[in-house]
Amino acid sequence: MMRIAHHLLRLVTLLMLVAAGTFMLLSFSPVDPIRAYIGNDLLHVPPEQYARIAARWGLDQPLWQRFAHWFFRLLQGDLGYSMLYNAPVAKVIGERFATSFALLAGAWLLSGLLGISAGFLAGRYLHRWPDKLICRASYLLSSLPTFWIGLLLLALFAVRWPVLPVCCAWEPGNSGDVATVTERIRHLILPVSALSLLGMGQIALHTREKIASVMGSEFVRFARAQGDAGWSLLGHHVLRHAITPALCLQFASLGELLGGALLAEKVFAYPGLGQATIDAGLRGDVPLLLGIVLFSTLLVFVGNSLSAWLVNRLNYALERPDAL
Repeated sequence: MMRIAHHLLRLVTLLMLVAAGTFMLLSFSPVDPIRAYIGNDLLHVPPEQYARIAARWGLDQPLWQRFAHWFFRLLQGDLGYSMLYNAPVAKVIGERFATSFALLAGAWLLSGLLGISAGFLAGRYLHRWPDKLICRASYLLSSLPTFWIGLLLLALFAVRWPVLPVCCAWEPGNSGDVATVTERIRHLILPVSALSLLGMGQIALHTREKIASVMGSEFVRFARAQGDAGWSLLGHHVLRHAITPALCLQFASLGELLGGALLAEKVFAYPGLGQATIDAGLRGDVPLLLGIVLFSTLLVFVGNSLSAWLVNRLNYALERPDAL
């Protein structure tokens, strides 16, 4: 119980610091929310109406007063109102995250599956041609930006060979209510592939190093002396010790995945949380941007907490095999 209370206290402290820091940074942003909201009609807006809009949004108040007003509303569960989407921030985040969830979950699972499998194969054939090929591919994938991978996939599989959709989460003109499962999956293939390649390289290299380290340990040499070899040795002795850090890295990579989703959703015009974040930043939608930052911070904290819990649980299970 004390450990749970400690984690909750850390979470509350983190959210408060992130909220204050983000609010402070946005207050110095060169983007004028009123100008971004009005757009080209700004020349037709008299100064009196501009001042009324500023007063309506509370932009005529001092910074500390605006933050206090927003923070007290946050404590009551009110994230504010999005000027860009003309809807409550909580509703916008819920709808957008529901669309992004399939993208993030698919990329998270695929990057982990491919990365761990590739790292396992590289560690199995250490310093041989499979290991060299996987290492070079992993270094290349780790150095390439997400948007470049996305543009390359678009050029190949949507333009050169038009077998997959160019953009969106469903066919243009449709809505999420009428989109079929097959339609959604077809539109997910390219963005999920681009986003999964972002984290695959690091997971593969990390798993490969751990496999190589475990292969040189004393208990593996003892298992070999008892007659274990090949895939039996890897499956019964090496994998169960090497899989722990790989899974922990997988959970800890959630923050990087959220950052990559910003660019992936922009490239593929995917109407998710990442696209909403970029639009809110460019259009000066401060309440929506603050809500998304807090929500993303919460997701990253949960991912890191699960990673820490998994380390303790698996280490305990390795010491006592009957614990699982």
